[in-house]
Amino acid sequence: MSGSRLFGSREVDSKDPLELFDGWLRQAEESEPNDPNAAALATATAGGAPSVRMVLVKRVGERRFCFFTNAESRKGSELAENPRAALCFHWKSLRRQVRVEGAISELDARAVDKYFHSRSRASQIGAAVSDQSRVLESREELERRVERFSLEHTGTIPRPSFWRGFELRAERIELWMDGPHRLHDRFLFTRDGDGWRKARLYP
Repeated sequence: MSGSRLFGSREVDSKDPLELFDGWLRQAEESEPNDPNAAALATATAGGAPSVRMVLVKRVGERRFCFFTNAESRKGSELAENPRAALCFHWKSLRRQVRVEGAISELDARAVDKYFHSRSRASQIGAAVSDQSRVLESREELERRVERFSLEHTGTIPRPSFWRGFELRAERIELWMDGPHRLHDRFLFTRDGDGWRKARLYP
C-alpha cells in the first residue's frame, strides 16, 4: 500500500494561493460559528519585539488582507516603526490554517471612509472615543465618553483622523491541512514576480 493511500496525502489543485484562500474562506463562512474572517495579526517594534492580537480581516476590492484600526494603538505604532506583519487564520471546523506574511501599506482615505460609515453608528462612536491601547481609569469613564460624544454628534459621525485602514501585501502564503498522526499537509507559496512559486513542506 502506498504512503499516500495509507496516510491520506492531499494536494492543492491551483498555483494561485489567493484563489485557494478565497475558496477556503467561503467554506469557513458556512462552517465557522463566529467570525470566519478573524485572524491573529502579528506585528513587531523596530527592535524586533513581537506582539499579536485578533483582528477581523476585510476584503477591499481585489485586496484580500485588509484591516482597520486606531493608528495610535500599539499595533498602529508598531506598524509605523516596522511596516511588516503576519496573519494566521485558523478554521477549527475545517481543521485548516492559512498563514500570510508581507509588507504593510495604508489604504486610501476614500476606502477607509467608506468602510467606517458602513459600520453601525454605535461602532463608529466607539472607535471615535477610544484611546485604544492606553490606560483607562474605569469602565464608567469610557461610558461617559460615549454618552457625551453621542450628544455632541447627532448627525453623521466624522471618521477620526487616527482611524485608518491597512493592507498586508502577501509575499508568502502557507496553506495547512490537518493530517493523521500529525502528518499534516503544508503548501508554501512564495511571490515570484507576477506569479507564485509553490513547495510542499514537511509537517
